[in-house]
Amino acid sequence: MALRLSSVVSGVGPRHSGKPRLKLRFGIRSSYCATVTNMAFTETPSMFKVIDSHLHVWASPQEVGRFPFFPGQEPTLPGNADFLLQCMEEAGVDGALIVQPINHKFDHSYVTSVLKKYPTKFVGCCLANPAEDGSGLKQFEELVLKDGYRAVRFNPYLWPIGEKMTNKVGKAIFQRAGELNVSVGFMCMKGLGLHISEIEQLCTEFPSTVVLLDHLAFCKPPINDEEGLVFSQLLNLSRFPQVHVKFSALFRVSREQFPYLDLSALLSQVVSHFGANRVMWGSDFPFVVAECGYKGAKEAVHHVANEISLPLSDLEWIMGRTATQLFQNQWTPLKN
Repeated sequence: MALRLSSVVSGVGPRHSGKPRLKLRFGIRSSYCATVTNMAFTETPSMFKVIDSHLHVWASPQEVGRFPFFPGQEPTLPGNADFLLQCMEEAGVDGALIVQPINHKFDHSYVTSVLKKYPTKFVGCCLANPAEDGSGLKQFEELVLKDGYRAVRFNPYLWPIGEKMTNKVGKAIFQRAGELNVSVGFMCMKGLGLHISEIEQLCTEFPSTVVLLDHLAFCKPPINDEEGLVFSQLLNLSRFPQVHVKFSALFRVSREQFPYLDLSALLSQVVSHFGANRVMWGSDFPFVVAECGYKGAKEAVHHVANEISLPLSDLEWIMGRTATQLFQNQWTPLKN
């Protein structure tokens, strides 16, 4: 049996009231987590469309001749657009934000071709090129103004060694994103604590730029004071009105198997601090397919929401309304 984090943060005052006081409490988890996967899943029908705020696509073996992979970044699992569309249809997902994959690195031609083929289905998030010559800024502007991308991803591990996202190039792209009404997503794969000061500095200097924190900023349910402190730093980012949180790639941040119920306390705190209209679900397709399946990625959110008795109105924001509002109503909010 696994340890369950029953309360991540206690003693938290009203939203934005300062740093929360951390108190970690653990209890023994029953076999519920193992049995729930075998239960028939039902969800309350919604009038609102379901939007996946975080997934990737890359060329199929038949397409790789036209859309080559970056050397050394060849994928080991299928992730082409046709496969994605099949998964979305089976899961009842209506639209998605496609994040440029590292497999094609700064060559956006495949994702761009998918965006143009399905303009009412997908929105694009390009990958920021932090090249020291500043060429990445021009590429970013072209992808937004010519190809219609609505977000850009900052991967701090692509910055030159010794450079931070707050360097001249990073600030230029971040500021321009705000001017173009484009969101900036941060991938803190090695931990939010390594990049929190950079994110806070950029948010402070450029308050008009919308920020997206991928995958709960890679915060797992805390099991010690250090991890609890990092999670409190995530919650404290709610003081910046432009910051949004992706409740995405649950299999990456949970310490349990599907349906990842140990994330319930984290979701409760994130919604309490940011508000449901600043939280959005994402699957992290195609990686999630081998974990719980694409449909399972959607179902897991409902299971977690049920654990904390999340109001249906909040769930609707997380499952699609936030993304629809954020990306200028690219998708018609209501189902036909």
